[in-house]
Amino acid sequence: MKRISILIALLICTAGCQALAAPTPTPTATPTITASPTSTATATAVPPTATPTITPSPTLTPTATSTPTITPTPSITPQPTVGFVFDNWQRITVEGNILQSLQTPLIAFVNQNDRDGIGDRRTPQPATGLQTLYFVPPTSSAGRVAVLQLPSTTGNQIFISRNGRALAYFLQDPENQRTGLYVLDLDNRISGRILPLTSLVQRGFVNEPAWSPDGQRLAIALATGYDIDIFTIGTDGSNLQNLTRAGSYDFWPAWSPDGRYLSFVSDRAVCPSWIPGDAGACDALTTTPPTGGNLYLMDVTSGEVRQLSDVWITEPPRWLNGSQIVFSSGDPALGDPERRLFIASTTTMQSREVRLADGSDSPIRLSDSWSPDGTAVVYQSAGTSTTEIIAARTDGTLIGRTSELTFARFGMQAVWAADGSRIAIGGVNGQCPYGARVLDREMNFITRSSPPPSMCDPTYSPDGQWLAFTGVNPQIDGRVDVYVANPNGTGAVNLTGSLRGSIVLLGWFGGS
Repeated sequence: MKRISILIALLICTAGCQALAAPTPTPTATPTITASPTSTATATAVPPTATPTITPSPTLTPTATSTPTITPTPSITPQPTVGFVFDNWQRITVEGNILQSLQTPLIAFVNQNDRDGIGDRRTPQPATGLQTLYFVPPTSSAGRVAVLQLPSTTGNQIFISRNGRALAYFLQDPENQRTGLYVLDLDNRISGRILPLTSLVQRGFVNEPAWSPDGQRLAIALATGYDIDIFTIGTDGSNLQNLTRAGSYDFWPAWSPDGRYLSFVSDRAVCPSWIPGDAGACDALTTTPPTGGNLYLMDVTSGEVRQLSDVWITEPPRWLNGSQIVFSSGDPALGDPERRLFIASTTTMQSREVRLADGSDSPIRLSDSWSPDGTAVVYQSAGTSTTEIIAARTDGTLIGRTSELTFARFGMQAVWAADGSRIAIGGVNGQCPYGARVLDREMNFITRSSPPPSMCDPTYSPDGQWLAFTGVNPQIDGRVDVYVANPNGTGAVNLTGSLRGSIVLLGWFGGS
């Protein structure tokens, strides 16, 4: 049995060896045998090539990069709004019966770093770091009254009501503890801070506070979360109101002489709102903030607002009288090729440009001063190489012109007397080459006096009886003093000669 098994095994081995050794029969067997291994090989090879097609799943990570697109939102998050406060109150002592004195026009000026009584007046002395606000009658310096003492950093940031009974001032505390806008009510002699502002510049616009004619309410433009709004507040901190909640930039408020209206400038016709989510809102991320706006008029009682002009303006408008507002368009200091003059009527709600009808004046009209009745204007016509002074009626008719007075651009100040019969012309910023220069309404010279003193910053009293100006005396180291003269500019009297330090003229207050 064992032999049979061995024999069978030898036969099988022999047959197998013959099959491997003989190459001829393999072509027929190979197709069937190699076909099955090929299919299994492709099956095992497919998974490695299939997995790379799934690797694009990392393209889901770019959806995470959408998060950085939200990071710019801090640029349109609301800015903190300065809140009204009522602190740092103190009682002010004012000499004499100041309210009685204000029944007639007084001149207000600031005396900075006064060193009176210290050593020789010809010897320089250290600055005191203080300034004093004075009221003085035009008749004599003997009636001069010290109203308020402030840090000298206050400068001319003092805003007095037309009747002189209230004033606002910006106080800069070196330690920044008391910095802010303050008010002083001369009726009760109490002063206090109403706004802890660090500057009167709001979103790029210098906004001076404006008093109502009776000195009872103060209007001021303040930056809110996304825009600028106009607020009014009483001298005692009462009756705080936000008059403009449109979401636009509303600034440069000014009261009408009767206190019924408030004019202001706004960009609302271009950008209805800067508040995200409001209808038609401008996107602060892609829209440049405004540099000006259009003129608007608000009825303070009803709150009704109407647009007075579609002219784009970049300077504060001015009330000329109870029914007319004057303004300009274009700023040559910023490269504009012209500066145009306009006058608007609050009765007809119309405005028109004023220029010479024959076109003989320069398109750059500077330092404009309008007659109180709104029928004429004096301005500096600035050419490329020369300037001249022109007086024109608002219908474009030439009244007169002169090249005798040569001032640098923006270096002239003209002022009309209350009855429109005289025009005084002087320099500004200490650049005052002439003595008193007074002309009549037809541009004929009445007075041509020689310095010293030269005449800067001329201003007529409300009743037209006096002409005040700052005079530079080169014979005393360029000293600046406040002078007062008759309406023709003659008979000038120095009202500040006994003071030392520097003098800043603020203007006339009080009277009718």
